[in-house]
Amino acid sequence: MEHAPTAPAPMSPEEKRRLEATFMRHINRGQVKYLKAGHLDVIETDRRGTGFTDAASGRAMYDCFSSAGSFNVGRHNEYITNALANAARRMDMGSPQLISPVKIAFAQKLVDLAPGDMNRILFASGGGDAVECAIKLALGATGKQRIISTVKAYHGHTGFALSANGKEHYRGYCEPLMPGFDFVPFGDLEAMQQAAADDTAAIIIEPVQGEAGIFTGSPEYLKGLRELCDQRGMLLIFDEIQTGFGRTGRMFACEHSGVVPDIMTLAKSIGGGLYPNAAVLYRDIPLLTDFVDAHADFHTSFGGSDPGCATSLAVLEYITEHRLWENAETKGAQLKTALEELMARNPRIIKEVRGIGLMVGIEYIHEFMGPMMADALAKHGIFAAYSGNAPQVMRFMIPITVNEEELKDIIGRIEAAVQDMKTLLPLALLAARVPFLLRLLNSEKVQTFLFGLFRSVEDFISRIFGTGRKTS
Repeated sequence: MEHAPTAPAPMSPEEKRRLEATFMRHINRGQVKYLKAGHLDVIETDRRGTGFTDAASGRAMYDCFSSAGSFNVGRHNEYITNALANAARRMDMGSPQLISPVKIAFAQKLVDLAPGDMNRILFASGGGDAVECAIKLALGATGKQRIISTVKAYHGHTGFALSANGKEHYRGYCEPLMPGFDFVPFGDLEAMQQAAADDTAAIIIEPVQGEAGIFTGSPEYLKGLRELCDQRGMLLIFDEIQTGFGRTGRMFACEHSGVVPDIMTLAKSIGGGLYPNAAVLYRDIPLLTDFVDAHADFHTSFGGSDPGCATSLAVLEYITEHRLWENAETKGAQLKTALEELMARNPRIIKEVRGIGLMVGIEYIHEFMGPMMADALAKHGIFAAYSGNAPQVMRFMIPITVNEEELKDIIGRIEAAVQDMKTLLPLALLAARVPFLLRLLNSEKVQTFLFGLFRSVEDFISRIFGTGRKTS
């Protein structure tokens, strides 16, 4: 893990409490409680390479979440920061609808890397906005009214994007949402065939479901979707917001199957973790191009700004120059093998290891183990998050710049965290045998309360007796 030449002195507990209180007052009270319960309440500083330093503890931490894949090229990559700094000296955001050389340069580089005949691009300001654009494009171009998504899918939190989310947890409190969305189980081609109707405009799917718990669509499944869409006159939309730009061991996850979607959404790591940007790629076919040419303003956005495109162009240059997808493939295989060996030694804790490239998930045997493991990992200098749609799954999405030495260190810390968690499990596993208690333990609200209570006691003991948390 990279370090600054001289690390700053740790933030005082009083200063951290002041920041948390201000955050709770003006931004989000519940978020602080949630983070503290899982020992994820870090204050990021010295962000570089594969991690950062927690300002409160002074501990260097590996970032094994990467903000769901936003930091493919690493934290505070100097090549990318220099590109953004140079752009800021020469230009402002620009007007979104006007022509500029940097916008054209980025678009040309992106379509050169895109699969098949995906050589048309629309800009968006973020992932949710890109999904909005893709769904609107499908509805407008086909003149049809329905969209098929998948159970536990995650596509964002705005309008059409939220309507495509496949879990009630996200949609319930905002309903009624956009009409015309159907949901079928991921990986079930027969269910998709049954759901397809004459008024279905498109299928939207993640080639690898992230929030759902790292489920990879098989080549046969994705090819079956392509054939179904071709037969029924539907469009195929791939959401590659988390999987794109080398994360899965290919530039785009669809390349593993050879399937070219009609529309693809891209965001997160396209901005290098520095400047938000997003894009929608679509095929050069009359159905789509005629609609866009006739309705040039069907989707307007502040995405595709000049500094954003300069930053994204540098991201593509860095990824291709260093062939980072190859690093993701080899390091991902090493990580997955190590975690499978860990599973073999701990069958009462780990149920399954799955993933592709450096998008790997560990599924524990109970949901409540996700927050427990987040706590154990944090104490060993690993920042990782369990899945929002599947709390029993811990996602490991390390920057794909990770080197051999760093990966070995990360694996060792994960193993140590599992060993630590064993000391807490006997009582929890005993309680899990009682259905009522298991339902309580798997409740996010109960987890937040219990882990928050434990954390408060731990912090109180630390203040009274001057003992610190276990460090790595």
